[in-house]
Amino acid sequence: MPKLTLVNQDGSQVGDIELSDKIFGIEPNNHVLYDAVIMQQASERQGTHATKNRSQVRGGGRKPWRQKGTGRARQGSIRSPQWVGGGIVFGPTPRNYSYNLPKKVRRLALKSAYSTKVKEENIIVVDTLSLEKPKTKEMVAILDNLKADEKVLIVTNNYDETVTRSARNIPGVTVKKATDVKVLDILKHEKLVITKDAAEKVEEVLA
Repeated sequence: MPKLTLVNQDGSQVGDIELSDKIFGIEPNNHVLYDAVIMQQASERQGTHATKNRSQVRGGGRKPWRQKGTGRARQGSIRSPQWVGGGIVFGPTPRNYSYNLPKKVRRLALKSAYSTKVKEENIIVVDTLSLEKPKTKEMVAILDNLKADEKVLIVTNNYDETVTRSARNIPGVTVKKATDVKVLDILKHEKLVITKDAAEKVEEVLA
């Protein structure tokens, strides 16, 4: 069972916390992590790409010249694909790229992502994270106290508007609710700062 230092937002140690082996202490499955990241990136694609085929481009209703006797190749429309300004053959059309992995695979991917951060010693557990009012300067000071000066993902148990507004102008810092965290969120940030109650929520949801 992973045993981590529990700190407060001043960076002082206030005790220890034992995290669940089944969530934070498994051997990361790299293949499942890869599948989950590809799925999430595919789901974020807009899929609004489009081209016009010969029935959609403007003009070309009249046959450009008669069928025989000109010495030129026969043509039916100036909007055929071989003409400049003509329709596009087999071009991209709007589509939805999203798909789903099995629920067990998605859960295993999240467990692997959390376990990776524990293994790399890039997870910081704080007892509470609170601010009286939104203040970017105070959030910067808190992250300095926690020695989280790289790309940081802050995970809280519930949506905290004060914390979110204090962190949103800091480059590389993202705030997420425990139930909204995805695999890509964890992997693309260097450090994971998670509150004690958020860690308990993660264990409850993924157990």
